Amino acid sequence: MGKPTGFMEYDRRENPAQTPLERLGHWDEFHPLLPLEERRIQAARCMECGIPFCQSGAVLGGMVSGCPLNNLVPEWNDLLYQGALSHALERLRKTNNFPEFTGRVCPALCEAACTCGLHGDPVTVRQNELGIIEEAQRQGLIAPQPPTARTGKRVAVVGSGPAGLTVADQLNRRGHLVTVLEREDRPGGLLMYGIPNMKLEKTVVARTVERLEAEGVTFRLNTDVGRDLDPQALREEFDAVVLCTGAKEPRDLQVPGRDSQGVLFAVDYLTQATRALLDGHPSTAAKGLDVVIVGGGDTGNDCVGTALRQGCRSVTQLEMMPCPPEKRAENNPWPQWPRVKKTDYGQEEAAAKFGSDPRIFETTVKELVSDEQGRLSQVVTVKLAPKRDKKSGRVQMTPVPGTEATLPCQLLLIAAGFLGPQAYPFAALGLPIPKDAGEQSLPSPYHTALPGLFTAGDARRGQSLVVWAIREGRECARQVDLHLMGYTNL
Repeated sequence: MGKPTGFMEYDRRENPAQTPLERLGHWDEFHPLLPLEERRIQAARCMECGIPFCQSGAVLGGMVSGCPLNNLVPEWNDLLYQGALSHALERLRKTNNFPEFTGRVCPALCEAACTCGLHGDPVTVRQNELGIIEEAQRQGLIAPQPPTARTGKRVAVVGSGPAGLTVADQLNRRGHLVTVLEREDRPGGLLMYGIPNMKLEKTVVARTVERLEAEGVTFRLNTDVGRDLDPQALREEFDAVVLCTGAKEPRDLQVPGRDSQGVLFAVDYLTQATRALLDGHPSTAAKGLDVVIVGGGDTGNDCVGTALRQGCRSVTQLEMMPCPPEKRAENNPWPQWPRVKKTDYGQEEAAAKFGSDPRIFETTVKELVSDEQGRLSQVVTVKLAPKRDKKSGRVQMTPVPGTEATLPCQLLLIAAGFLGPQAYPFAALGLPIPKDAGEQSLPSPYHTALPGLFTAGDARRGQSLVVWAIREGRECARQVDLHLMGYTNL
């Protein structure tokens, strides 16, 4: 796979990146692609490892190692190296409906499990994936391919995030008539409004939606199922309904002063910023403000990058957990997912602009302080320390008395994760919010208790990655097809 000696001859080379201060001047993606010949050299580094851990998607040490989609990584790396771009594209899309998304936003579980990374640098798997799909796009190799025959079966997909788009794509290919209902003004769900433009340009989402429409998928926008539209009516209109509403119920802060003006959930803040950008007037919501972000994950980092582009005066990111080690610990061996410190683009930009990493570890908010008009002015923080609960044995981060500190803050963004899907679409159907559908006595984890009604993606499994949403969509589509036809070839 690739060149047998390539991993010894060629060094890992990633797509170049604009400097942090340079890219703060715009909202566009800032990683120009390597030329095709350079990308072929990177594909040549894929070694004949014998066991491709990169495509395993196995759970090791409590975390997934390798691609959850079981992407045929060695195969399309070899085809890319050989110059067979169209064949590489075919093998890539065989398991991944949307490599244009995962090639940009996936944390590359495949690379963490790459055998090349055991004693050196892993293959640039994610960027090779992106290189294949974007070069194919440039060469005109990706064109709409409507199904040659229709089954006459009608399917409604509620939500147009990565899971919903995948369900729609798979079932449309099968020949079913698919309608996607989206409550926002633009399709894409998380891909459109949950991920900033500099990480995933919205033209990429739009071109994918346009291709799906050309292949026969119908999109109904500004339709909030459960509020604007009774989901029971959908069940009467369609032969099957799939709920892919995401896990958009944010985890809140329960602290004094929570009702102060200037406190936003991260998902609302990012949505406002992207909508303003697409409407032609980039938001300046954080301009001149001291911004504090509660949460250290990808969403928190996206808030850092967004606040910087809006011209914030300062930005601080609070993380409850201790700072991870710089290198793998002995109890975290390859090919487990490396639990190491990751500095993402937003943190790099904050350090370049303000001179230091914006993160404060083992810290959380104790109180919010507002002025006489009720506007947020300060955040009182407190340090945390790990403490093992005697009854459960679980380690919890516990406040340390006497470690309080005060930060100036006029904008607080809560990026503390999500509790699960919003309840109202399920309540309108008389269904409980999914907790662990796999334990229900149903034909598959994707069925609900109502015949012909399915659920997939974050709405079913909880907050997760785009790559998992695509896998969920593919598996759910198979169950829907089986329900509709009595057999399936998906």
